[in-house]
Amino acid sequence: MNYIGSKIKLLPFLQANMESILQKHSKPLVDCVFCDIFAGTGAVGRLFKPKVKQMISNDKEYYSFVLNQNYIANNTEIKDKEKLFDELNSNALTPPIEGKIYKHYCLGHTRFENNKIDFKNKEFQRQYFSDYNGAKIDAIRTKIEHWRKSGAITQNTYFHLLASLLESADRVANTASVYGAFLKSLKKSALIPLILKPIDFLISNQNNCVFNTDSNTLIQKIKGDILYLDPPYNAREYGANYHLLNTIALYDNFIPRGKTGLREYEKSAYCKKREVASALETLIKNAKFEWIFLSYNDEGLLSLESLQEILSKYGKYSYVAQKHQRFKADSSRTHKQDSTLEYLHILHKE
Repeated sequence: MNYIGSKIKLLPFLQANMESILQKHSKPLVDCVFCDIFAGTGAVGRLFKPKVKQMISNDKEYYSFVLNQNYIANNTEIKDKEKLFDELNSNALTPPIEGKIYKHYCLGHTRFENNKIDFKNKEFQRQYFSDYNGAKIDAIRTKIEHWRKSGAITQNTYFHLLASLLESADRVANTASVYGAFLKSLKKSALIPLILKPIDFLISNQNNCVFNTDSNTLIQKIKGDILYLDPPYNAREYGANYHLLNTIALYDNFIPRGKTGLREYEKSAYCKKREVASALETLIKNAKFEWIFLSYNDEGLLSLESLQEILSKYGKYSYVAQKHQRFKADSSRTHKQDSTLEYLHILHKE
């Protein structure tokens, strides 16, 4: 999934430095409880899951909770997986329906010319998905929910199917990268009929925990050895940029707002310049973890000096840095450079 702040390309940098520090202090990963408290799509959690004793994953966005219920919490094989996916993909067994996604996020029967939206129309016309893909998402999402409520599938299977739907839907979304806006005409990948594909997860004997709550609330209730922090760096709210993934995951009744069909979402203190320093310091202060690793870049709301001042209050502090290619949705029209400097702040808490 093309995701703001994704650490996929930075995983070698993060792994090398985190493991090196822990080895120097004779801290075996295999004995550690590792918490990824701003988990996003779970890239860092997935990297460390096979290396540690237990994983704790959290994010306040529900789509992230669904993804990490699959990637982190699921540890056993999915029963009858091939049969389930075959049925969901079959138009004969799971025919497309004109449900919530089709109604609110596809053109449907509204007027348009040459595949371009007429924004002069008084009613909002949205084209996040092709009509077929929107109706197919509705059909698959409805059947998954029916199976869960009827007891036909377990909770592990439910989250595996739902997480697979989120990633499969994202591959055919008619957006540039995020869901803050849609394209006026269908791009090539959005024209491809949706096929529900299973996403992988690591089989293990771990008893991992996945939460869907505010990080500053959760930190008061958990403890462990390694705390990895990857908070939002700037004012871009994930609840707005990925609202449609939340809508597919929740599939609740609400009235979409405005041209982009936004749903209500809780704004993050980490996206507010006046609140971010206090929020981060409170998190660090309350953390019952020996090691804290914080990812942040040189264009974030907090300066390097501010982060150094906050972190150095609570133990032995250092940092390492590496250049990182800018997220592709950030166009060159607003940024002169195509890369940022990514910092990994390291705190051995006292």
